[in-house]
Amino acid sequence: MRLKVAGARRVVKGDLAIEFTDDRLTSYAGLELLRQYWNRIDLSGRLRRALEPCNLGGDYQGSRMVVLLMVLMLVGARRVAQLKYLGGDPIVRRATDLERLPSMMTVRTWLKRFTRERVAALSTLNTELVAEHLSDLRLPRVTLDVDGTVVRTGDQVEWALRGFNPHHPKDKSYYPIMVHVAQTSQILCLKNRPGNVHDSKGSARFVRQAIGDIRRRLGDAVTLECRMDAAFFKRDMIEMLTRERCDYAIKVPFCSWVGVRTMIAERKEWTPINAKLSYFESRLSLEVWNLDLRVVIYRKRVAHRTAKNFQLDLFSPDDGYYEYSAITTNKALGGTALWHFMAGRGAHEKTIAELKGEFALDVVPTRHYGANSAWQQISILSHNLLKAFQLATTAEQKPRSRKRTAAYLLKNARTMRFELIARAARLCRPSGRQVLKLPGDAVTRALYNRLIQRLAA
Repeated sequence: MRLKVAGARRVVKGDLAIEFTDDRLTSYAGLELLRQYWNRIDLSGRLRRALEPCNLGGDYQGSRMVVLLMVLMLVGARRVAQLKYLGGDPIVRRATDLERLPSMMTVRTWLKRFTRERVAALSTLNTELVAEHLSDLRLPRVTLDVDGTVVRTGDQVEWALRGFNPHHPKDKSYYPIMVHVAQTSQILCLKNRPGNVHDSKGSARFVRQAIGDIRRRLGDAVTLECRMDAAFFKRDMIEMLTRERCDYAIKVPFCSWVGVRTMIAERKEWTPINAKLSYFESRLSLEVWNLDLRVVIYRKRVAHRTAKNFQLDLFSPDDGYYEYSAITTNKALGGTALWHFMAGRGAHEKTIAELKGEFALDVVPTRHYGANSAWQQISILSHNLLKAFQLATTAEQKPRSRKRTAAYLLKNARTMRFELIARAARLCRPSGRQVLKLPGDAVTRALYNRLIQRLAA
């Protein structure tokens, strides 16, 4: 039946009086479910064992400090100074196992105790956790995306230098490199670097270590494949990936010594993929490297002259304008499948945007290089554990895609924060047993009950 319009309206007179109470109220009830998941994977114990040899010292245990900063990022805060707004929340204190939260200066002082070796301990733990999640999923193949990103800093920050930053060329920055797992949207490992290094500097050693970590956990039965942009088109990278029996697809730069421009200029016939995209396949003989590579070259019709077109002077008024790209690969994929496979690299860019926007990866809390590197490791640890929580509870498998993006339906941090974490509740103690009481709306009740059942299983 149709309800009366008058029943949908409400008259509001005057302003509400605002008062403060000592009731045990929380704005982040969902942290309790995350804490239960962390207990099931023994996160505190593993953090304690990983940081124990580091001798970080301080009045607060290192594992609790890491969890505290993770909670800070998960609730949406971006500054260490914002801890003062969380000290009165009982669920925040419960999730961190702290009765009193440390001050901003205490946290910064603790972060500054991190050296390269201590940061490596956090990185190793993060890699082990991601490898364990991959082992539990029993995936037939794992796709690794390798790329770097710019993190702008202040002028007085240690090891911050001017580098490649087209939007802010005069700003100093860091240039961390990371390995992204496409199937789970997690970051396998991250290494912070000064801002003036080339994207490929030390990348072969970094990727080889990541591949070794995956191999030790998953074995040789799992197929590994890497996707990279043209910055990683290096001899040592290609030889390392071949030696490690890892499939790869790498963009080829249009440098004059490579010879791709000449191949395009001499080409008369192209195989169409669709109305705008076509390709051809050839062999790329690099005498300087003593390598013979398979290369697939694409052209995409565009309606106007673009910034990319300066690299080729091959246009006539009859055939319009084209954007060109080239990919070298050892995978047995045709031109169409290879195009879609490389297009899946865009998911890594979305993960980087989520890390910067929701987990404060782009925040520089101190002027100390080790402290800022530790902050980055805690940022990706928070991101990875939130994805792992979904994989263990609510994530459903997606249909297979030629782009090799996430294999499961995963929500981003902003959605998880709105639907799960940022829920008001009251912590009560009826009959001597603590109970978290939430509003009884049907949607929240159904979500929490489903998560509690999955965690119990």
